[in-house]
Amino acid sequence: MKARAVVLLSGGLDSSTTMALAQEAGFDAYCISFRYGQRHAHELLCAEKIAHQLGASRHVVIDIDLRTFGGSALTADIEVPKDRLPADLGSGIPVTYVPARNTVFLSFALAWAEVIKSTDIFIGVNALDYSGYPDCRPEYIEAYEQMANLATRAGVEGSNRLKIHTPLIAMTKAEIILEGLRLSVDYSMTISCYDPSPSGDPCGACDACQLRQRGFMQAGIIDPALNLSTAQND
Repeated sequence: MKARAVVLLSGGLDSSTTMALAQEAGFDAYCISFRYGQRHAHELLCAEKIAHQLGASRHVVIDIDLRTFGGSALTADIEVPKDRLPADLGSGIPVTYVPARNTVFLSFALAWAEVIKSTDIFIGVNALDYSGYPDCRPEYIEAYEQMANLATRAGVEGSNRLKIHTPLIAMTKAEIILEGLRLSVDYSMTISCYDPSPSGDPCGACDACQLRQRGFMQAGIIDPALNLSTAQND
């Protein structure tokens, strides 16, 4: 019987690759996604497709309304930055940062892991090709893992130690893409855009779109999702 792992699955490129890597490592993937009031909620449709295509043992969607707090271009009436220069993408913390988002998400993942008796959580954070979010750094993950092992029954009883896996944390976007293709991830099903059209077409200009485009370019591959979007608009 395979060990179970909780996988945070947003429907984007990174989390989909992370799910495939968790499965390659021998885990049954229990995927968790969040409807948190994000303007790019189309990603949840993508998450559902990816979970089915890659064979998740279970996929749940949690409802949390972070619009109650706002404070981000993804959860409030704040304009999503477009066409920023490449040098600016990793400089400072952009307005698309959702306050404490990964802390909130990991807390739900931790709760589910306890219920299904899992000692493994996978999250697709990245500290190289990313937008400067503080909750994507290795030191944050290390601190959260330490806290989690103080806060759970298994941690207190010493029966099992929880591990937060971050297989993408030191990879470039191009390396992530190549890993996903090796594992047969269908990137045409994924979306990375912060400000897609109502039909889910990527804007092509936000930070997430630029990082994705640069990754495919450096990998020498055409983004299948972009091709699909173009074809649908013809």
